[in-house]
Amino acid sequence: AFGNQLIPSSMPLKKATVFLNPAACKGKARSLFEKNAAPILHLSGLDVTVVTTDYEGQAKKLLELMEATDLIIIAGGDGTVQEVLRELCLRKALAAFSKIPIGFIPLGKTCTLSHTLYPESTNQVEHITNAALAILKGETVPLDVLQIKGEKEQPVFAVTGLRWGSYRDAAVKVSKYWYLGPLKTKAAHVFSTFKEWPQKHQAALMYLGPTERPPEEPEEKPSRPPLYVRLYRRLWLYWSSPPKEIPQEVTPEDWEKLKLSTIELSIATRNRQLDLT
Repeated sequence: AFGNQLIPSSMPLKKATVFLNPAACKGKARSLFEKNAAPILHLSGLDVTVVTTDYEGQAKKLLELMEATDLIIIAGGDGTVQEVLRELCLRKALAAFSKIPIGFIPLGKTCTLSHTLYPESTNQVEHITNAALAILKGETVPLDVLQIKGEKEQPVFAVTGLRWGSYRDAAVKVSKYWYLGPLKTKAAHVFSTFKEWPQKHQAALMYLGPTERPPEEPEEKPSRPPLYVRLYRRLWLYWSSPPKEIPQEVTPEDWEKLKLSTIELSIATRNRQLDLT
């Protein structure tokens, strides 16, 4: 249906920039993208530019060189999403980038965000094609972004949530015990208890409560005033004294403080199933 639609010669093509992590899914991400997602994007009439992130931190340089685009597509796993999101949120031109829709094509081994955006599917090919079609249809979901600041490091941005603790550390090391077959998950947790006991983490947490999303106002370009009005304004600004800046009172933010002693800490936001607790 998308491929059969005619594009008039006078209509400019929409530009889409794809950030592809070829190392995702044990090096199979490029093949999965080219076989399943790329044909759908090209048939839709998009001007697709594929940018591969060969190493961690490359997204920062690529975003600086990126031309004006109408759509950003992240093809990879959770790590690719976090890296691109971090560089977008740290940019000075965040207001301009916040109006560009961001699509996500799940290609990584761990894709926590895909469970929030798309229905679960056991077929990986079907999951990828459904994500590509959802991007073309313009189906958008507003997501919360968590900004996590440590004592020394730069802030980290997360979309679905934050996990910190012994279970998370053990889950990362499951693949190292591949030679144990179905017992690799249990082995990772057992061996992690030998390294550290008791498995309790002490932390001091400071957080702000949720704030409502500001309403999106439609952009209205004001009509250009006549020539004599513009000349009068320029002369007035030239001869008039600069206005005095009135200091604005900054209301202090109400931070909540909490001391923790836990094995596993999970902080998550749910957009579709709102739970204020």
